[in-house]
Amino acid sequence: MHQCTALESSLSRLAPAALLLALLASPALAADEADAPRGAAVTVLTAAKACFPDIVEVSGIIIAREETMVRPERPGLKVSEILAEAGDTVTAGQTLARLTLPEGGTAQVQAPVAGLILASTATIGAVASAKGEALFSIIARSEFDLVGLVPVEDIGKIQAGQTARIKIPGAGEVDGKVRRIAPTIEPNSQLGQAFIGITTNRRLLVNSSGRAMIKTGQNCDNASVPLTAVLYTDAGTVVQVVRRDRVETRSVEVGLMSGGQLEIRKGLSEGDVVVARAGALLREGDPVRAVTASAEGK
Repeated sequence: MHQCTALESSLSRLAPAALLLALLASPALAADEADAPRGAAVTVLTAAKACFPDIVEVSGIIIAREETMVRPERPGLKVSEILAEAGDTVTAGQTLARLTLPEGGTAQVQAPVAGLILASTATIGAVASAKGEALFSIIARSEFDLVGLVPVEDIGKIQAGQTARIKIPGAGEVDGKVRRIAPTIEPNSQLGQAFIGITTNRRLLVNSSGRAMIKTGQNCDNASVPLTAVLYTDAGTVVQVVRRDRVETRSVEVGLMSGGQLEIRKGLSEGDVVVARAGALLREGDPVRAVTASAEGK
């Protein structure tokens, strides 16, 4: 009985000593555990290169590309019947009005081209002639242009044939294509004119406003991040990078935007690990535990 008690006493004295020897044998492990960050978990992603369309915005008004004036071929005729009004879409050769001849009988006024009647001055009993005011004004082939003003620094980017998306209040978005650029710049405003042809079956209103987004090219050289990864502060625009399990705040220069992604022109490289949702609660040097966006979604 006494022998067992003595043995247990000896073992209890040996246990702390053995534990101390184990710790001394692994100093690197102990140091790593002491220095390991124990910060909050943050969702991160890897910055990658992406292509962004280079867009020039042009604001202006809608005009008729070509107006055709309709008059009778001889003078001294009176309007006896009106068969079309402003806003009507007509075909080439369609009768727009009937006129009474001085000697009796009637004559017809027909549309020389298909299109949309922009305006009409025809009034029953009014006298019409070949040299007087036009009875009808037709937007030939119902073709419209957006005439927009372009800053001089963007004029060189725009060329005939480039495609555009045009937003028109009340008509939504329609397709367009640059037809031509005016050869002169207004000296005071330093703005030039761009004529953008509109392709649509919708009825547009002349002189209504519109804004064209012209694609002049694309840039695929820089890294991109989601809009949520960019933080706008009093000191400028920043992105929070995770490096060695700690937050590193980077000042960046942003560029183009497309589909919720933002081009980073300076301050960030492809492969950098970025906080997906930047926030003011994270500070320079804060320890964090990075969780990739794909792993978080599992």
